Formats: sequence, structure tokens, C-alpha cells
Amino acid sequence: MLKQIASFAINHDVLTPGLYISRIDGDCVTYDLRLKKPNNGDYLSNGAIHTIEHLAATYVRSSDKSDSVVYFGPMGCRTGCYLVVRNTLTEEQVIRLVQDAFRFTADFEGEIPGAKKRECGNYLEHDLPDAKREAAAYCRVLEGWTKEQLVYPE
Repeated sequence: MLKQIASFAINHDVLTPGLYISRIDGDCVTYDLRLKKPNNGDYLSNGAIHTIEHLAATYVRSSDKSDSVVYFGPMGCRTGCYLVVRNTLTEEQVIRLVQDAFRFTADFEGEIPGAKKRECGNYLEHDLPDAKREAAAYCRVLEGWTKEQLVYPE
């Protein structure tokens, strides 16, 4: 019998864009960076989410919090990303890190890190303008976000 994955137990009918604690496993905390309302017909394009992954992952792994970052990557449903960090970061530090990573992405100019053929398994599928637009929209969602808002809506 397969176990139900914790993220599948969340009521996606009431989930809205935001930043949530998805799960805690030992010393690792998984954050749900929800950019889009699920099942609403508006999803991140493959090119945008791929570029967001490259830029935001590079940012968090280059930040002064990099020793606590375990993983950053896209959700298969194309409504957001996951960030996994060690519990050495406070919730406020994670909120700020995500805000900073998405501001970096929204403002990015230049060559996308890790987007050359020898560096990326799908190097042709990037969309910097769309990634910047989506990141800017998420920055507006996260303005003033607090640790009290890290709980999934019911």
C-alpha cells in the first residue's frame, strides 16, 4: 500500500499563492513557494519555471544562508517551487531569503546561470522575460509576509 504524500493531503481547493511550511523532517524544513492558485488554469510556463529554478537556486546557494540550503526546485504541477533548508534558519530568515531570491530573479539581467548546453539538460527551454514577470508578481504576494502566514489555509 502506498502512503499518501504529505503535500497531497493539503486542500488544493483553498490554497492561494504564498509561502508555507510544507513539512518538517528531522532537521530539514520544506517550504512551499506557491506562485499560482492550483487548478485555476493559470500555470507557470515550462520556460519560466525552468529559468526561475536556475536563478533562485543560484541565488540561495550563493547567499550567506547557503550552508543551510538543501534543495530548491520546481513543482511538477507548475504552480510553484520547493525550498528545503536545515532548521538552523529561523522562519523570518527563510521568508527574507525567498523574498530576496525572487527580487533577484525579477530584476535579473544577463546570461542565465547554468543555461549552456553543457550545463543544463534542457538548455533551450528558458524564458527570462516570463520568469521575471512571474517573480515580480510573487514578490508582490510576499510583501509583508509573516511567520504566522506560513501555515496552510484550511
